[in-house]
Amino acid sequence: MLPVAQLYVRDVPDLHAPAGADLLQVLWCPFDHPIMPRTALFWRSAATVTDILTTPPEPPAVKSDNYLPLPCLLNPEQIIEYPHPMELSKEVRVPLGDWSTWQAAHAGVDSSYPEEFYRNNLSVAPGWKVGGWASWGPTDPDPQFCPACDTKMDPLLTIATFEWDDSNRSWIPDEDQARTSGSSTHTRPEDQTVIDFFRAKGIEVHARGRVSLEARATPPVTDPVPRQPTAVQIGSGYTQQLYVCPTSPEHPHTELMQ
Repeated sequence: MLPVAQLYVRDVPDLHAPAGADLLQVLWCPFDHPIMPRTALFWRSAATVTDILTTPPEPPAVKSDNYLPLPCLLNPEQIIEYPHPMELSKEVRVPLGDWSTWQAAHAGVDSSYPEEFYRNNLSVAPGWKVGGWASWGPTDPDPQFCPACDTKMDPLLTIATFEWDDSNRSWIPDEDQARTSGSSTHTRPEDQTVIDFFRAKGIEVHARGRVSLEARATPPVTDPVPRQPTAVQIGSGYTQQLYVCPTSPEHPHTELMQ
């Protein structure tokens, strides 16, 4: 098993730990089971972790270097994101495609692509994150239910291949913008107007925890921008989503590729 992430409750407000625990350690087996690594979750008390290794042990074998994460320093950042369009009710989804809605928000959004603007700039933050909304697309929304008690499960952690791409550059953290090419990624005034408009309309908004990564190692030379700091690749560029039971943390978690 290889270490994938170590998260402290003090750093990630949306990390809901079981009683007596304030530290989550995520490990995985670096082989396909059957299409992605199998993960293991360990909730611990940080005060009891005293025998700390300065260098993780080398794995005897891995299926691919894509399953061998580069050492990175986590810089948690709390953000607000909206649900994926496929998770919105019809009453909310219809106005998103109505240009008059965007006109009412005084937004300078291309009238041909209002739904694309919502999907790329307001909905489902990309990258590694705790909690948040799922990025559907390869499949329709697929609620996960606890295999032990059949309770609807909550998203715990998204393990992403990329932190962003050309379609969602607005999500690039400020500290990485200077190291990227392309146009400015700051939120434009007209974009903020749209965000404020939908908030005023009561469209569901959640402040969810996002784990923003800054690699200690240099990103791979094949990737000219620091959008893949961990060097992890899920499938051909997907995400691995972990879900946990909200009522009983000791119940088995589930995994989903999207």
